[in-house]
Amino acid sequence: FLDHKRMGVIYFLLGLWGGFIGLGLSLLIRLNFCEPYYNLVPSEIYNYLITNHGIAMMFFFLMPVLIGGFGNYLLPFLLGLDDLALPRLNSLSVWLMVPSMFYMELSLIYGAGVGWTFYPPLSMQSSMGVGVDYLMFSLHLAGVSSLLGSVNFITTILLNLSFRVSVVVWAYLFTSILLLMSLPVLAAGMTMLLFDRNFGTAFFEPCGGGDPILFQHLFWFFGHPEVYVLILPGFGIVSHICMNLSNNDSSFGYYGLVCAMGSMVCLGSVVWAHHMFMVGLDVKTAVFFSSVTMVMGIPTGIKVFSWLYMLGTSYLRGVEPMVLWVLGFIFLFTVGGV
Repeated sequence: FLDHKRMGVIYFLLGLWGGFIGLGLSLLIRLNFCEPYYNLVPSEIYNYLITNHGIAMMFFFLMPVLIGGFGNYLLPFLLGLDDLALPRLNSLSVWLMVPSMFYMELSLIYGAGVGWTFYPPLSMQSSMGVGVDYLMFSLHLAGVSSLLGSVNFITTILLNLSFRVSVVVWAYLFTSILLLMSLPVLAAGMTMLLFDRNFGTAFFEPCGGGDPILFQHLFWFFGHPEVYVLILPGFGIVSHICMNLSNNDSSFGYYGLVCAMGSMVCLGSVVWAHHMFMVGLDVKTAVFFSSVTMVMGIPTGIKVFSWLYMLGTSYLRGVEPMVLWVLGFIFLFTVGGV
């Protein structure tokens, strides 16, 4: 029952469940766009949809599938192992996702219209129902699940790291490190917000000496690394596919790909305030975050060049589905990044 393949399949099923929830909420949002002046979906319900759609797609679809599902399934095979280093911890990580998803759906029933960023003062004063508390508790459980999975991945990889291991393994190592650094900060911010809502503290309440901007710093210190948490496994998988298509034993520019991912971890952890230019940052601070954000284009450019080179030097018999999939990924990533 602790087999890594079983755990991976359970993650895939949970992610499929979360994806269908997010898809349903997305369809309701778009249904409202058909007749925006008549409000097919009431305005209050619309805010519930926006909030839960963002949470469902990020925490209960992308993360279970990309990190939990593919990570559990692929890592032992790529490292030549029978299972991950801590299988019971892995099982606990999987099953914590079930009550987490339950509380997320419960929050949709009770209503949590604060947006997926939980910005105060809206999340403190204007939305005092239990739905917001359920949603924050759901994120706490999902965060603990991801932390346990990250510890398991890091332990497994570092105990079995070998020379020129697959780029996928490096991708999951860097992803786990990012999660281990950023998730406790989100948990701290959510806990402080829960205390402000229910126990009379004033961490983010200006009338009590708090500052709502503090929450934005805490949230985006997690939120921007989360972008790379979601994309790094995809980078690793695309690199592995390109390597197989090029009929080589290792990826072109192997060390460049690995160093690019490592630099994305370092740079991605110090650019969070580019989400906060409207809060009145000092000019020097804004210049720093803008500059580091533009520097992020260097490692991503290295990766795109390596992928295109491997595809260009491959010997393909006709157009394979994997080639179209990788080209679509590169096109969307490049256009979206620009």
